[in-house]
Amino acid sequence: MFKRFEKPALSFGEIAELERMARSIRGDVLKMTTLAQSGHPGGSFSSTEMFLTVYRFARVFPKDPFHNDRDRVVVSHGHTSPGVYATLAHLGFFETDAVISGFRHVNSPFEGHITRGIPGIEWTTGNLGQGLSAGVGFALAAKVKKQDVHAFVLMSDAEQAKGQVSEARRTAVKYGLSNLTVLVDDNDAQISGRAKDIMYVDIAAGYRADGWNVMQVNGHDVGALYAAVHQALQDPLKPTAILCKTQIGHGVSFMENEVSFHGKPLSEKQLQQALDELGVENDLAKFRALREKLPHVPHETKYLEYTPHIETGKAIVYDASSHTDNRSAFGAALADLGMLNREQNTPVALVDCDLMASVKTAAFLKNCPRRFFQLGVAEHNAAATAGALSADGVVTFFADFGVFGVDETYNQQRLNDINHANLKVAVTHVGTDVGEDGKTHHCIDYVGGPANFFHFQVVVPADPNQTDRAVREMARQYGNFLLAMGRSKQRVLTKPDGTPFFGGEYSFSYGGVDQIRSCESAALVVVAMGAVVIEAQNAVDKLREEGLQLGLLNVSCPLALWKQEKLLRDCLQGKTVLSVEDHNVWTGLGAMLQDALFRNAIPIHSLHRLGVDTYAPSGSREDLYAHFGLDAPGIARKVREITRT
Repeated sequence: MFKRFEKPALSFGEIAELERMARSIRGDVLKMTTLAQSGHPGGSFSSTEMFLTVYRFARVFPKDPFHNDRDRVVVSHGHTSPGVYATLAHLGFFETDAVISGFRHVNSPFEGHITRGIPGIEWTTGNLGQGLSAGVGFALAAKVKKQDVHAFVLMSDAEQAKGQVSEARRTAVKYGLSNLTVLVDDNDAQISGRAKDIMYVDIAAGYRADGWNVMQVNGHDVGALYAAVHQALQDPLKPTAILCKTQIGHGVSFMENEVSFHGKPLSEKQLQQALDELGVENDLAKFRALREKLPHVPHETKYLEYTPHIETGKAIVYDASSHTDNRSAFGAALADLGMLNREQNTPVALVDCDLMASVKTAAFLKNCPRRFFQLGVAEHNAAATAGALSADGVVTFFADFGVFGVDETYNQQRLNDINHANLKVAVTHVGTDVGEDGKTHHCIDYVGGPANFFHFQVVVPADPNQTDRAVREMARQYGNFLLAMGRSKQRVLTKPDGTPFFGGEYSFSYGGVDQIRSCESAALVVVAMGAVVIEAQNAVDKLREEGLQLGLLNVSCPLALWKQEKLLRDCLQGKTVLSVEDHNVWTGLGAMLQDALFRNAIPIHSLHRLGVDTYAPSGSREDLYAHFGLDAPGIARKVREITRT
């Protein structure tokens, strides 16, 4: 297998060939953006030599683009997609005609920002500041899997102002990621003007302060660029940042240093002038004809995934006398998975954000210290790093409080969803169960938030036994999951005979709904989720003793509830229904239940909701549950109120 950037310098002939290719690439950039009448030619021009040098000499395989031992190239400034696509096409990853004619067309995979799954594209970007975190994730994955894989991250100068970039820089140094090299397009240009005027950043000083090697080169000199990358790869201890001094619009006289061309295509008259300067044929008519033949239906989405080979082990059973919390059950199951999958199976890793004691991950650290990544109070980078790590052959858990893992990192989790990652987001301290920390820390949208994503699967387990089994099943399946757990200790759910409901032969299956108490002859059915299920069980059992005909359903997978048509019809049709949740009452379980009934045209007598209807004050869990009517007495009171009307 060939080596990346093997020799110390390029020959004159190689330099001349790359310069010729760069001119041709710029011509293709102009053609596709003019044809689409949108796109970003200016930054594509300033980054051209970066793209060409890295993709040409990194260990990548145009004819086998997803080779397991390929280097991972992340382009953080995803709006420069015209330059990336044109470069990859010239290097043989796909056909140039398809790129130019299809750029930004609904039937083409060559979207306005680069998209994972296209050969040569490792990560969908566009939200600036994300790429370095993804590169850190890929570099960590190589370390975990003991692979000779290098991560290259190509970035813009403007995004260096983002705090997440600083977080990622420090992570790279902490874990000695010498298999990570960054190239920054330092063109001093962004949408509104000069980068130094909009938000000055001393880029070199920032990287040096965080412990990186820093080099500076002429970003349009392919020979200098090549030599700098070759030198960077010689350091066995630290990552390197190469600042590439460039010009926006470089190569065309009227575009050079003109910020207006950041995101503005050329007119056809300007295109002709530019192509004449570049010495490139103007064959726009050919590509217009090809574009007109493209059907106006969305292109097939391209995803990358792998099959996790996970030993799930034997479930831990918490007996009816147990009094523990779901987060402790999560920690125990995770530690078990870590031990079981150390060698021959897909490795399991954990990303923590300075909350080890609270999210119960200390046992995993003890069992698997080399796969425990402590990224501190830097959640944005942690979530994005974990996403890339999870997508690259490492089953990754990201443990955090709900308010950080859902709310603070919403954009990062959205990109993990878009990138079709394999992240297991385990958030604790959700709902008002957080108690005295108050409204800033009460995550009451742990269902409603992820419901805006299209592929995340949300699990809200009802007790420690269900938590244990859910963690093991999540690890076995590819895909993004969010596991939402409260803080408080609780009793386990039991069957009418007093044995654990989720013990014995119970097996967690995503989307399942559990009849905790039979709904067959019930006039009213309580449908509950998470920490309040035990409260609902206590209320239902007491009211049944009083003669009320009640059923109880546990919904641990609220986003999949609509798929349970038969069960919902059998249990709820024609009946009065009460949803109960420690969640925003308008966007959680009640909303998902209403949607499921509507989608499946299941008629019921009436639907009532009980949940959190405003930001809560500080207080004990008991006081807050009583305040919102989520404790057993409050649920019983609500049932009596409904049955009297």
